[in-house]
Amino acid sequence: MIVDESRYHVQNIDYLIRTAAEKDAKRLSDIRLQIDGETENMDRERGEAYIDEAGFRYIIKNDAESMNNLFLVAEVAGEITGFSRCEGNTLKRTSHQVEFGVCVLKEYWGYAIGQNLLKESIRWAELNGLKKISLSVLETNDKAIKLYEKYGFEIEGVLKKDKRLSDENYYNTVLMGKFIDR
Repeated sequence: MIVDESRYHVQNIDYLIRTAAEKDAKRLSDIRLQIDGETENMDRERGEAYIDEAGFRYIIKNDAESMNNLFLVAEVAGEITGFSRCEGNTLKRTSHQVEFGVCVLKEYWGYAIGQNLLKESIRWAELNGLKKISLSVLETNDKAIKLYEKYGFEIEGVLKKDKRLSDENYYNTVLMGKFIDR
């Protein structure tokens, strides 16, 4: 689905959040690869489950045409600095919900980009009659968990020893959901 863009000013940085366009595909491929190498909060290590430009072009086109998907990018001075996706489906029993995911370049952490991508996604879900947004987050990502709780997400479950990180230890994945009453 395509939504109107929103502008933000946080700590002397101006940015906008807008729907991803096919012209963004190459940059999204590059930025996803970079982000995967900057943090262990993602499901992938750098280079795993790589999506090339053509793959992103396909996802963007599909999401723009789907009422159950939303693909947003954050842009600072014309450069994409992060993105989020809400992915739903058309199965009758689960079409009321979407799965949310977000990532932001480390250089731009602290400017509320992830928070505003989340807010825009929640607003879209509310306006489009969705009833639930789900997400998963690594147990060590306290900042993200607190942010999600601030916006009404509740812990629904824990996948024990779900991820093995670079220290060779296993960590839990926290499953969270937000129910929309509208």
